[in-house]
Amino acid sequence: MNEEVYVNKALKGIGVSSGIAIGKVHLLERGKISVDKYSIKEDHVEREAQSFRNALKGAIEQLSTIRQTIADDEIRKHTFIIDAHMLILQDYLFINDVLDSIRQRKINAGWALDIVVSKYLASFEKMEDPYLRERGQDIKYIYERLVRILVKGKESDIHGKGLKGRSIIVAHDLSPADTIQLNLSKISGFATDVGGKTSHTSIVARALEMPAVVGVGNLTSLVKNNDTVIIDGEDGIVIINPTPQTQKEYLAKHEHLKGQRRDFLRIAKLKPETRDGFRVKVGANIELLAEMDIVERYGATGIGLYRTEYIYLSRKTLPTEMDHYHIYKKLAESKVLEYITIRTLDIGGDKFASTIEVPKEINPAMGLRAIRLCIKEIPLFKSQLMGILRASAYGPLRILIPMISGLDEVRTAKSVIRECMDELRNKRVNFNKDIKIGIMIEVPSACMISEVLAEEADFFSIGTNDLIQYTLAIDRVNEYVSYLYEPLHPAVLRMIQRTVEAAHKAEIEVALCGEMAGEPLYVPILLGLELDELSMNPYAIPRAKKVIRGLDQDYCKDLLQEVMSKESAKEGEILLRREMSRIFPHDFIKGYGE
Repeated sequence: MNEEVYVNKALKGIGVSSGIAIGKVHLLERGKISVDKYSIKEDHVEREAQSFRNALKGAIEQLSTIRQTIADDEIRKHTFIIDAHMLILQDYLFINDVLDSIRQRKINAGWALDIVVSKYLASFEKMEDPYLRERGQDIKYIYERLVRILVKGKESDIHGKGLKGRSIIVAHDLSPADTIQLNLSKISGFATDVGGKTSHTSIVARALEMPAVVGVGNLTSLVKNNDTVIIDGEDGIVIINPTPQTQKEYLAKHEHLKGQRRDFLRIAKLKPETRDGFRVKVGANIELLAEMDIVERYGATGIGLYRTEYIYLSRKTLPTEMDHYHIYKKLAESKVLEYITIRTLDIGGDKFASTIEVPKEINPAMGLRAIRLCIKEIPLFKSQLMGILRASAYGPLRILIPMISGLDEVRTAKSVIRECMDELRNKRVNFNKDIKIGIMIEVPSACMISEVLAEEADFFSIGTNDLIQYTLAIDRVNEYVSYLYEPLHPAVLRMIQRTVEAAHKAEIEVALCGEMAGEPLYVPILLGLELDELSMNPYAIPRAKKVIRGLDQDYCKDLLQEVMSKESAKEGEILLRREMSRIFPHDFIKGYGE
């Protein structure tokens, strides 16, 4: 236990759920359980194998019990996370990997589990997409649960018993099951040593609208029970034992954010229209059905991007046509959304357990993934398309094809969609015969031939996350080159501008669904580019609407030209920040958006 007393010590992490919380620390310490590693005799092999099977059974029973005892309606919406963990515990590939390690290496169950999970985690660490990389944490949570059963025969107490008043939970990490078991009525915020924006615990914290900061580093080694801490989920800061003056400042910030939140929820219902009458759609990016309530509450015009990867990653077998249909039907039945854009599979075949055989690739981010994989594995593609088409009879669904690099891919995808339509007609199954088919513009080659692609697509959706990376030849999650990730780079802005002009010439709409859309600072630039839709994290929508409604599009066009005339992205950003702090002095203060 740390003996030094820190006063007013500020630590930087990642703010994953906005708001301010001030309270006493309740430290959840599991303590790392060391795994004994030893060889075993041949006649002990089956005993170790049975120990592992018993641990699997025990872990499934624990999770099932947690699931059944959840009383809170808001929390119950997130039990799909526990379901995903239970599916992994029943995954025959995972189970057989561990059993084979026990039998072939003649080692104990804990050691075999450690070897297999380490291999899986190494694979997840190599993934470029932060959401997919974060799914490695699910494997880690499962590993820890199994190890505790193997070593202790039961799970450690993580329920947070003895909570007094409104506590701040501090832990090295929190699994979704941990979060769900806690007495949330006695908790005002979370802070963890590790984690990212796309971890399931972060998703749960945002859904509960509870301030949370993750990735703080060594927080658990610096605090002790009953220390006072401030959690600033807005700027990702944790302050240990703040002075009275600091507490006073943060209480004022808390009141400001509460007022701002009331304003934002009021703004959420207003039209996203500039002062001079330019109307832009504001959509939401989501990946889970459980987020639909948030989408509607925060005022989305529609869903600009529904990521379908979780449907594949959360199960041990490939989803069937009916699996897809039931999920998309629930989306389509929304009564308030104007459109719902479903992006087809956007990962490689190496990311999920299946019978699909894919080659090992040196650079999978540029390999057999997304539309390339779907064209190679037509049955995989058709099962998803059939599900979308069936569900389109119930609401305004649209199809979005990712990672298009050339015209042939678009034409092939459309021909497969026509085949699916013919099959449904023959079966006399209803579907929307006029469903819109769009393509993602996220590869520089697609920008350069956008005039040609616009003749084949019903709409464009620009994915700036990949477009910026591919255009500037940088990996934004690589700490050595992440400083080069510049949305205002002149080359990036010119590519977006060219794409918008090509779309409008062909009389089709163009959306932007990358992270750039959710950053309020960039809103005037995107308005100046004359995009038809901005799609973002649902929580970012009210703030974006506030900016939209406070600007004139003619001004934004002039500002865009001035930014594009700058020689570097940094010069453009300095100009943009200066202008936005002048127009919105209470929203764009020093450090905002950094």
